[in-house]
Amino acid sequence: MGKAAKSSRKFAASGKLKQAIQSRKKHQQMQKKIQGRRGAHGKGKQQAVTEVEGSEHDDDEEEEVKGVSKKAGKDAKKMTVEDFLGAEFMDDDSDAEEDEDDAGGDELDTDEDEEDVADDQSFASVDDLEDHGTSHMLELAQLAEKDPEFYKYLQENDRELLEFTTTQEGGDEMDDEDDVMDGDDNEDEEMGEELPILTTSILKTWQKALLEHRSLRALRKLLIAFRSAVHMNEDDQVLLWRIDNAAVYTKLVTTSLRYTPIVLAHHIPYKTLSNGKFKQPSQSTKQKALQKLTLAYFNNVVHLIPQLTDPETLRLALTESAKILPYVVSSRKAVKTYLKKCLELWSTGEDDVRIAAFLAIRQLACSTDDSIVDLVLKSTYLALVRACKSTSTYRLPSITLMKNSACELFCVDHGATYPHAFGYIRQLAILLRGGMKTKTKEAYKQVYNWQYAHCVDFWALVLGRACDAHAEAGRGGQESELRPLIYPLVQVSLGAIKLISNSRSYPFHLHIARSMVYLTRHTRIYVPLTPYLLPIISSTLTASGKPKSSTLRPLDMETHIRAPAQYVRTRVYAAGLVEEAVFLLAEWLGSGPVHGSVAFPELVVPIIVTLRRTLKNCKELGKEAGMVKGLLERVEDCGKWIDQSRSGINFGPGKMDEVEQWEDNVEIEESPLGKYLKVQRKSREKRKRMIDKANKGEDEILED
Repeated sequence: MGKAAKSSRKFAASGKLKQAIQSRKKHQQMQKKIQGRRGAHGKGKQQAVTEVEGSEHDDDEEEEVKGVSKKAGKDAKKMTVEDFLGAEFMDDDSDAEEDEDDAGGDELDTDEDEEDVADDQSFASVDDLEDHGTSHMLELAQLAEKDPEFYKYLQENDRELLEFTTTQEGGDEMDDEDDVMDGDDNEDEEMGEELPILTTSILKTWQKALLEHRSLRALRKLLIAFRSAVHMNEDDQVLLWRIDNAAVYTKLVTTSLRYTPIVLAHHIPYKTLSNGKFKQPSQSTKQKALQKLTLAYFNNVVHLIPQLTDPETLRLALTESAKILPYVVSSRKAVKTYLKKCLELWSTGEDDVRIAAFLAIRQLACSTDDSIVDLVLKSTYLALVRACKSTSTYRLPSITLMKNSACELFCVDHGATYPHAFGYIRQLAILLRGGMKTKTKEAYKQVYNWQYAHCVDFWALVLGRACDAHAEAGRGGQESELRPLIYPLVQVSLGAIKLISNSRSYPFHLHIARSMVYLTRHTRIYVPLTPYLLPIISSTLTASGKPKSSTLRPLDMETHIRAPAQYVRTRVYAAGLVEEAVFLLAEWLGSGPVHGSVAFPELVVPIIVTLRRTLKNCKELGKEAGMVKGLLERVEDCGKWIDQSRSGINFGPGKMDEVEQWEDNVEIEESPLGKYLKVQRKSREKRKRMIDKANKGEDEILED
């Protein structure tokens, strides 16, 4: 009988043999139960009994499915706008499948993983990967005896192959450490199985082996200690180390997070394609041996993330764990759990943590597995919708950050984004159709809410960035796959504006109009907004009766979609409406499809006529009328400027190539309207900075 391996001797000395035997028996019993539930194929009476049981089980399942489907149909009628925009009904099937998987095969996998992680013996196969150094030296010694001429040739031409001692020396150091640990285990057994204490010197030994030799044995020991640190406060976990010092704990966590991706990249590198996506490491003996160790480490990191309170350590955990994704992307359960944790931090964390969480999510979306990309896009959008349920001055910056980062994620792969964008824009259209048909207060609330406004703005951001004229020119003139969705989004947005036309709903109209201005400016597609902005200006300036004076604060249009009742017919509300509507009208007139058009003087004729009539009938609001008058003068001057610029052309409207070339050469910023917009933007930015400082309590002037 051969001599037992060192890992086997150490496992026997640890006193956990009885526990391992019991866990294996428990695992075998559980496996028999699961096979019985699934209907194991036997012979004779056993097979007949199994078939009867299986048929009864199938009948029960059919009854349960019918009951669930009926319940789902009833609940769909009572679905709120949050449930609809959140697309919770789309998760039912997938959740049922996940629950079935968890009740079935995942039970075995989980138990096996827990047993493997709990024992130092479970990853002992990793140590065998480093024993090749010894066998290599023995082969070289046999070669010197059998073929001395070839051995001499290697000495003269390939000294590196013969001087293979570095890894062996590192292994000797680790063997010495194993002997020390064996001695510690024996002493601990004598002292009542007390766990060894992790010290800084042990950590330094592991760090040296990892840096100099990329030692897998040191990595295994480090990750087992890391697991003890992650689960140190849990009673139901079997740990192999005791950590009594906070400095050692922090050093262990940071060392594990920083060193593990480096060692894995050295032994099992993965490929990054030209489009930025990554491929999983190729199948090999070393990859199979390290797969379970890597997955256990990744699960421990996911378990650690909610426990971290230091923003720097949390950001480090997110950054370094993202580098492990190519090795664990095959485990769908681990990926879903990790994505859920990252989305929580992306929705509620500090700015630095949010960015780190988003970068981790983006790394996951770079997988070549289309199902994972779909999962990331869907989960990200649902997290954004849930975060947009309410908007305030303090919540708006975080929501804006989420929309901008999610927009970047959806613009990575336009082909993968299209089905999601189509489905969610269709949901907006269904809600709008319900409001137009029923015309009830509840139906109107399903459209006039923050989630609807932010969803329209988000898809305007996505389509504007994906279909940007400069971006498409950079792709060689190739149009984006998302361009066909611009028209339905515009129709849904303009229909939402027309749904309710009273003065209290004007802030919602301005939100939608702002999104359409962004879409117009970036896609260079003409969106007619004057029929929706001019009525706001005209009805406000020509309202019957004198506006009420009040001491109310000016209404912030960015954080309100419906004006409070006390603001109706007040001067402060009228001033805010006119100022915002005039600025959006100027932004729309200054966009490329409008201002850069050769027909600009003809396009602005209805606008000029309407504004002049409004100013003529305005008698009470002098300051607000001055804003409209200033815009009117700039529009007239800009019409004359375009008319003068096109006076020397010698081509007609039929020559579209020459028309487009002329429009591309128009310098919008040098026109009277462009200069007016530049001044208005600077003044609004300055005022916004002052308001932000006032909200934060900075630069306050206290009077006695």
